[in-house]
Amino acid sequence: MKLATYRNASRDGQLMVVSRDLSRAVAVADIASSLQAALDQWQTTAPKLAEVYAALNAGALPGEVAFDQAACHSPLPRAYQWADGSAYLNHVELVRKARGAEVPASFYQDPLMYQGGSDAFLPPHAPIPLRDPAWGLDFEGEVAVITDDVPLGSDTAACAGHIRLLMLVNDVTLRNLIPAELAKGFGFFQSKPATAFSPVAVTPDELGAAWQDSKVHLPLRVEYNGAVYGQPQCGVEMQFSFAQLVTHVAKTRELVAGSIVGSGTISNHDRSTGSCCLAEQRMIEIIEQGAPQTPFMQPGDHIRIEMLDAAGQSIFGRIEQKVE
Repeated sequence: MKLATYRNASRDGQLMVVSRDLSRAVAVADIASSLQAALDQWQTTAPKLAEVYAALNAGALPGEVAFDQAACHSPLPRAYQWADGSAYLNHVELVRKARGAEVPASFYQDPLMYQGGSDAFLPPHAPIPLRDPAWGLDFEGEVAVITDDVPLGSDTAACAGHIRLLMLVNDVTLRNLIPAELAKGFGFFQSKPATAFSPVAVTPDELGAAWQDSKVHLPLRVEYNGAVYGQPQCGVEMQFSFAQLVTHVAKTRELVAGSIVGSGTISNHDRSTGSCCLAEQRMIEIIEQGAPQTPFMQPGDHIRIEMLDAAGQSIFGRIEQKVE
């Protein structure tokens, strides 16, 4: 099942069911006014939404429209929780190596995670606002899951069953603000502005065999200023699965329906797959050349993030943003 949120006068937008090929969509206000409302009553709403989805894929439905990705907000325009992990340790290893530091052994058993701002996400085709280019704007291509209610202390097997939807992510980062914030010993805040998610959220079954062990086994395609920047495999070298990441959150707190948990920047040891953020390339340049050569994003720069299935069809639609 594929779901999207059209922007309207309300903060939470209008829930839409989208056809598998992303060509058509239909509003389902009679089932749920918003995606959050659907998630709040998922056991009741999911079967009804699935019926609409099946009918939409089978033929024309009354009230259907051509699906417009530019009309979409992030599937959840705001969320009760946005917790982002760092499951791809190649990314962490490069950052540490560039500054001459070892990766602590604990990083291989216990996920890194920060709690991001979730009160207002960016629409997937909206500009990325940049007040000061000196802040070092970077994109980060990721995958995220949306859960239903997850009880405190749930184990990994239980958490796997609470994953309801998946999305793509552009986890916008202001790299040059990070060092001073981390030096305070209290984590990210100003260096992590509003995030954008893909136009469409999909149920795990839409991925077929590419969804195994709570991981997505497909490449994430990132294009920067019109050229392919990276196509790393998401299922390779993911140290912690999404079920494990959700378990990490649930260790000390409940997750309410609509909580979002991210994978962190997709990264492979094989450099031929490219990168999903500028910082990674800059770290490689520091390691090999002694100083970074790649600049951070500037006004006018353009990022596109998308995932294709085995037949070359877009699964989630595309995140497509320009810096302003």
